[in-house]
Order: sequence, then structure tokens, then C-alpha cells
Amino acid sequence: MSRTLITGGTVITAADELADTVLDATGKYVIPGGVDGHTHMEMPFGGTVAADTFETGTRAAAWGGTTTIVDFAIQPRGGALREGLDAWHAKAEGTCAIDYAFHMIMSDVNPSSLKEMEVLVGEGVTSFKLFMAYPGVLYSDDGQVLRAMQRGAETGGLILMHAENGIAIDVLIEQALARGETDPRYHGIVRHELLEAEATHRAIKLAQVAGAPVYIVHLSAEKALAEVAKARDEGLNAFAETCPQYLFLSSDDLARPGFEGAKYVCSTPLRPREHQAALWRGLRTDDLSVVSTDHCPFCFKPQKEMGLGDFSKIPNGLPGVEHRMDLLHQGVVEGHLSRRRWIEIACATPARMFGLYPRKGTIAPGSDADVVIYDPAARQTLSAATHHMAVDYSCYEGKEITGRVETVLSRGRVIVDGGGYRGRAGDGRFQQRATCQYLR
Repeated sequence: MSRTLITGGTVITAADELADTVLDATGKYVIPGGVDGHTHMEMPFGGTVAADTFETGTRAAAWGGTTTIVDFAIQPRGGALREGLDAWHAKAEGTCAIDYAFHMIMSDVNPSSLKEMEVLVGEGVTSFKLFMAYPGVLYSDDGQVLRAMQRGAETGGLILMHAENGIAIDVLIEQALARGETDPRYHGIVRHELLEAEATHRAIKLAQVAGAPVYIVHLSAEKALAEVAKARDEGLNAFAETCPQYLFLSSDDLARPGFEGAKYVCSTPLRPREHQAALWRGLRTDDLSVVSTDHCPFCFKPQKEMGLGDFSKIPNGLPGVEHRMDLLHQGVVEGHLSRRRWIEIACATPARMFGLYPRKGTIAPGSDADVVIYDPAARQTLSAATHHMAVDYSCYEGKEITGRVETVLSRGRVIVDGGGYRGRAGDGRFQQRATCQYLR
């Protein structure tokens, strides 16, 4: 067995800061590899497919200091959960640069798929995503949501919820297009923040009726956050994540001139800039528990251009898996977060939330030796010219930030070092997960 000795750095975990612990990391941070609990590699959407494969997307993640992703396998409508899971295993196996696990998207909640949930939990796929959005594609009605939550409570499966009122949103889309409002900025207007707050409230109440935990994905708005905070104050097992795009981008980007705003179309949508302070505060108070990316990249040409003249046809999703750790460190630099909270929301909490801790998310005896040497003083400028994601633009083009990954170890093996990639496709292994480790 080979061993790697890291000397001279400051070790930061969610629990401790340890200086001068026994590559030279003098003046650097030694932190756990990041855990991104929400990615969509090779995801089909709106007649196209996300630009990053499991190979390119996980390699980009490694460059950014993320050493584990949890991606989403999709149940085909009318098919079995197993069919979707097997398809995603086939995509990922032998190609991933880092370790990976799966959530299961339930696009067809029926007696058969509800029965399958227990089997998947036994195989380490312990979370299931439902959609209150996208009627006719991924949408589940309240009765289906309740049945899935009840089954989750019985099996230990955690329900992840895309909380937007998709029925109402489709009405607003139809009305906007009828008025000739076709530009990308209308994507954010029709997906009103009140429709996110209403769906978040409804998801929490359905979970309460079912006696089940619920995890709200990609929370973007202050009023939706207030619903989560209220539920947590009441002692409910309600959790939520946000994403870097909601902390650093805004509806101003959706309104960029011409068709440039299409680059920033994602769901839930970017909100007015005043929501950002509430989200940072939610991260400090733990009303927001995790920062994931919802990485689902589509190239501007030709994919985003599918929505020229009709914003509803723009593929929903942004690239981000490479920059999550750096952007959150920028939050430390700007005083929004402590260093320990940075590691908590990017590494330790997602590992615990999704049943991977302490293999992942910390540096400790018996853990997987997923380690990042991070230079907190390095300066970098984010750009499509230098990122490693398979997409032709950067949401953060020209943004200057402080901090950069220097070296990345995956299970003790160096895969990124000194500006060079030393890993290979197939380094990553599928990770069976335990159930959520936060349930009260």
C-alpha cells in the first residue's frame, strides 16, 4: 500500500482546525474532498442532452476539488426504477474520474415503483427525487408525492423535492408567450418566487402528514427559505440546499441584452439580487444545510439557442461543478461564511445528508483519504477558456476570485497536482449509501 505524507498545512474539517499536521502544504489549507450532492451528467432534457458526460463532468469536478458526486438516475415514464438505475450505471461505470453515487428520480409514481423503493434503498440508492414542476414530463401530483413520502418513511428513503407549482407556471408561460414575451428574462418572471414558496410549504406539509423527512433542492428565494426555517424551528426533518448561482448571479443576468440571458436559464430561476443576503444568512444559521451545484450544462450554441423566440424551449441548466468549492471560499473571503462552515456545507453535511459520512466529507482515520490542498491566497479569473467543463461558456466569465485548488487526492491517490491532471477515466467507484444521518 502506498502512502502520501502531507506536511505543513492547516487542516480544516467541519469540526476542527489543526495547524502543522503530519507534497508540502506550507501556507495552504488541507481540506476534505468536496461532496456535490446534486449533479446531472448526460441528462436528457427538452430534446437534447447535458453537455458533460460522466467522464468530462467528473474530471472537471476533480479540478475544482470535488471528489464525490451524487447524480440522478431517471425512471423512464411507464418503466421501472430499475430500468433507469441500470441505464445510469451503464453510463457511469468505467468512465468517472471520481467516486459517484445515485439518487433516483421517480417520474412515474405507481404501486410498482413504490414497491421498488425498498429494493433500491437496500442497494445503497437511498434518496428519491420528485417534481412538482414540468407537468407531462416529470411532474407528480400531491397524491403521488404523499404516497412516495409515506413509502420513504417506511423504507428510510429520503424524498428530494423540486418545489415549484408547475401547473400554475404553465399557465403563466402560455399567457406570456401569447403577449409576445419571448425573451429569456421571462423565464424568471413566470416562475414566480411565490410559486416556489407555495410549493415548498406544500411539500413540507405533505411530508409532515406522511411522517417523513423532506429535502428541498436548489432553493433560490427568500420566502421559500422562510418556509424551511419555520419547519425546522418546529422540529421537523425539513432540509434544503441552495446553489452557487443563487448566491452570485441574479435576474439581471437573465435580462442580459440580446439572447445572452439564455446562458442563465435554470429552474428554479435566478432571483433579484436582494435574495442573496437571505440565502447567505440561511447558510450561516443552518436553515440551508448544503450547497450543491445542480450542474446541468447545455452549450450556448446550439443547445440554448433552441429557445430563440420562445424562452420555454431553452434547456434549463447551468454549468458549475468545477467552481463550487472556489465560489464558496470566496464567500469566506467576503465574510459571509467561516472556514469551518465552508467545509461543513460543501463536504461534511452533504456526506452525512446522503449517507456517505465518514467515508466522505472529512479527514479522519478510516475515511477514504479524499483530500484537497487548497491555496487560499491564489488569485484566479473564471473563464470558459480555462475551465474543464464540456460547455462553451462560463456563467462567471471574467469573475476574479481568491483561492484555488492545488492538489487533489481521491482515496489517497493524487489525481490533480500543480496544474496537471494525473487521473484517468474509471478511477471513480460507485458508492453505496446509507440512509440520511440527520433524522430526528
